[in-house]
Amino acid sequence: MSAFLFDRLHVGLGQVLDLRQSQHALTASNLANSDTPAYKAQYIPFDEVLEAAVGRGQQVDMRRTRGRHVSAPGADASNPEIREIEPPPWAVDGNSVDPERESVRITENSLLYDAVARGLSRRMALLRYAASDGKAS
Repeated sequence: MSAFLFDRLHVGLGQVLDLRQSQHALTASNLANSDTPAYKAQYIPFDEVLEAAVGRGQQVDMRRTRGRHVSAPGADASNPEIREIEPPPWAVDGNSVDPERESVRITENSLLYDAVARGLSRRMALLRYAASDGKAS
């Protein structure tokens, strides 16, 4: 039933919201650990993961047939690859968190989350409109 009502784009946009929420948590953690020695900032490589979430690019069915096989990077939007940022050579304590970069990342992420949420809300409004035989509720 859900495959009938919700197309692949709708499901993909829901996964984008989940990814944005995960990125927000990572960025908040980065900011909270900005003074922790040897802490490495983390982020989700959205360019790669979003392609898998919304189904863009080539569709290559990859599956692990044995436990020792390596998963394709960024292939699973529900469990995205998380990358670490290496500290610059001048970082005395080995911490790679740049508060300015993280502030920009959290602002950008919030704006994009809101945009996708608005888009999904409008799609749901269209579905409600269609379900009510074109009568505004």
